[in-house]
Amino acid sequence: MLASGQAARDARDLRWSALMGAAQEGDGAAYATLLAECLPLLRAICRARLRDATEAEDAVQDTLLTLHRVRHTYDPARPFRPWVAAIAERRALDRARRRGRQVARETLLDDAAELGAEGEAEERLAARQLREAVGGLPQAQRTALQLTKIEQLSLQEASARSGMSIGALKVATHRALHSLRRRLTGDAP
Repeated sequence: MLASGQAARDARDLRWSALMGAAQEGDGAAYATLLAECLPLLRAICRARLRDATEAEDAVQDTLLTLHRVRHTYDPARPFRPWVAAIAERRALDRARRRGRQVARETLLDDAAELGAEGEAEERLAARQLREAVGGLPQAQRTALQLTKIEQLSLQEASARSGMSIGALKVATHRALHSLRRRLTGDAP
């Protein structure tokens, strides 16, 4: 019984690898068949990682978009299922992290409502100082900060939008944060 289940999975994996290989050579029907067949797997992975059904479905859509964008990078000599499963895992984790950051910010906004006029004035002053500090950064660092921390794009998405390599984005973001920390805490050289 277990051997036949493993044999079926192995046959499916070989079929998916062949379909993806054909899709890379321009076979649209093979690509459509592959997507239809692997969709239940993608949904299962995303639902296992995300409790919210809507978020899970959005992660599935993100996975399909990513798969479409990077399909040329797939090596047909390797199994397809682990490759696409890794993409689905990553997209689901990205969604979970993004959702966690949003929840953290929403909590801060709720706490802010309890602040009095003095708290609002301090927040405005801090916001102005932050805007000025960000405005003093070199353009590449401002762009990296905007895309990765404010818009919360993935490094791949930020790289595509900015034209900067992922490594350059990481360095620029790190330097921007370091510079802001120094300026805002008064540790500027």
